[in-house]
Order: sequence, then structure tokens, then C-alpha cells
Amino acid sequence: MSYFKTAILLAGLTGLFMGVGYLFGGATGAMIALVIAAATNLFAYWNSDRMVLSMYGAHEVDRQTAPDLYNLVAELAGRAGLPMPRVFVMDEAQPNAFATGRNPQNAAVAVTTGLMHSLSREELAGVIAHELAHIKNHDTLLMTITATIAGAISMVAQFGAFFGGNRDNNHGPGIIGSIAMMILAPLGAMLVQMAISRTREYAADDLGARIVGQPMWLASALSKIAGAAHQVPNMEAERNPATAHMFIINPLSGHGVDNLFTTHPSTENRIAALQQLAAELGAGSTASAGAGRNTPRRGPWGRPSASRGPWG
Repeated sequence: MSYFKTAILLAGLTGLFMGVGYLFGGATGAMIALVIAAATNLFAYWNSDRMVLSMYGAHEVDRQTAPDLYNLVAELAGRAGLPMPRVFVMDEAQPNAFATGRNPQNAAVAVTTGLMHSLSREELAGVIAHELAHIKNHDTLLMTITATIAGAISMVAQFGAFFGGNRDNNHGPGIIGSIAMMILAPLGAMLVQMAISRTREYAADDLGARIVGQPMWLASALSKIAGAAHQVPNMEAERNPATAHMFIINPLSGHGVDNLFTTHPSTENRIAALQQLAAELGAGSTASAGAGRNTPRRGPWGRPSASRGPWG
């Protein structure tokens, strides 16, 4: 159902984009809009991962420089049936994480130092499994496409307002329509982008919990991250709010309920869904114990990891 909803929302975003181009320039405008979208998506396809990792000052680590973290990612990637992604660490106090990359063969997982220092190994495993689920579901590419289309809609709407606003005939919306379109089209694109993001978060929570085998580890991690993320500002995210949808928890501000203006579902709703999944899998009590009593086993993650994973 989540894939169907995502497809409908993406189709709506594409239709909105083409409609804006057609409104300002007829068939020619729609074609220009299509060319712009293709160019921006092609650029984002090849460069978005490097751009966002550089934006957040992420540095790549390996088995020698961060053995516990690297080995945990490798173990979970194996359970997920994924190629080993590149692993990055961001020197950021806010606990958070994201995945990026155009496909599973060119993927990266990035976590903040704040995340490694505040979670148990079990909770960190839940977070990493969630990010690997995004990679397995090809969400990293999907969210890049939606972000670039949304950006292109804003650009076309503003372009049309400046160059098409003086039209008062049947070939354009006129100055009032142009101003309205300049405001409403980007807003509509943003709402669709956020709806897609929220849909994919629920799907990644579900698959990530199944990868790690203990839904309550991720639930416990989400509770901790949400409690800290909005008390510790992420200044780079504040300067680049368009990247907020990439993180496991919104790095900008917290909201108690799902609504049109949030990039993520409410943490309470996500935890409730994970609790239901834990009950279905019969993993509730074990998972809760793992996320509770094992909390002292946490970062910094520079020491050699145990040979066995958190699953025993």
C-alpha cells in the first residue's frame, strides 16, 4: 500500500510540474519544464550523495578508524542482503543519521557523533537497519528525484511569474494568476514531497525492524533521538532545510502529530507502529529488555567490537 501511495504522490508531483510549465507557456512551456526536470535529476543522480555528505562535513571511516561502527554496518548489510555501503561520521552533537546514494551499489550511511555517544549498540543497530531499509527500498534515489522536481517547480513558477505575468490573454495566467502560481505551486510541491517522505519513513521503520529482528530497539532509539534532536540544534540543517527529510528524525523542529507541514511522521505514531510489529513478531519483551538493560553498552565506538552481533 505504501508503494502505491508513493507512486500516486510522485505522479501528482510530476503532473503539478508539467501543469505549471503548460500554464505559463503552453505545450512549449511544458516541454521546457520537462527538459529542466531531466537536467536537474540527471545532475542529482550522479552528484547528490557527494554534495550532501560534503555539506555536513561527513568523513568516511573504515574498519581501522571506527571498527565497532563499521562492523555493525557490515553485519546488518549482510542480514539485509545489501552490498556494503560506505560509512561516514559527521562531527555533530545532535543525534541523527541518514542514508544517501543513487542505488545500493553506490550507497552511504552517515551518522553523527552525537548519535554514537547517546545510543546503546542495540539502538544504534536499529537506526542503521532503518537507513539500510531506505537503501534497499531505493528511497535515497526517490527522495532525490522528489526534491529536485520540487525545486524545479519553484524555479519554473518564479520564472513564469517574472516573464509571463504581463500576459492577459489565453496564453498565460496574467499577473494575478502568476503571483498566485508563484506561491501555490512551490507550496503544493513541498506538501507532496513531505507526504512522500513520511510514507517512506513508515516503510523504512518496518523493514529496518525486520532486518534487525527487534522492532523495539528502533523504537527506543527513535524516542531518545527525538528527545535530544530538538534540544541540540543542527546549524547546518537549519541552513539547508531542504535536506531535513533525509534524516531519521527531523533535525529542524518537533511536532506532536502528523500534518501537512512535517517531513516525518510523529515519533509517537512511529513507535506505536513498531510496538504493533513487535507484538506480531513476538519480539516485544525481548526487544524491550535489549533496549533497556543494555543501554550502558554504548559509544564512543572506537574500541574493537565483539565477534558476535547484538542478536547473539
